[in-house]
Amino acid sequence: VQLQASGGGSVQAGDSLRLSCAASGRTDSIYFMGWFRQAPGKEREFVAASDFSDHMANYADSVKGRFTVSGDNARNTLYLQMNSLKPEDTADYYCVANPIGNIKGANWNYWGPGTLVTVSS
Repeated sequence: VQLQASGGGSVQAGDSLRLSCAASGRTDSIYFMGWFRQAPGKEREFVAASDFSDHMANYADSVKGRFTVSGDNARNTLYLQMNSLKPEDTADYYCVANPIGNIKGANWNYWGPGTLVTVSS
């Protein structure tokens, strides 16, 4: 499985961005996908995750009510709609697939390269 995230960029506080993560390869083996982020000088942290039906969406407390994760099974793509962005959302955002254990832990089978989101005040 290969994961490719896109959609990062530089925005102002209060703006919105939508990240996309396209999966390729053995996509039939994917049962859960998500997003992590890592800000400069900080540890990588869980952001959101969901199955493709969106029935099992989970969010970090820091993004609840602002971010929405959704999946498109036909396109093998996961999205992260980010609204009301704050400077503290600045980070590299990583797409992941198939957790091993706790979905909020960093132990996932597949990781894509990060896409940078920069939010200025």
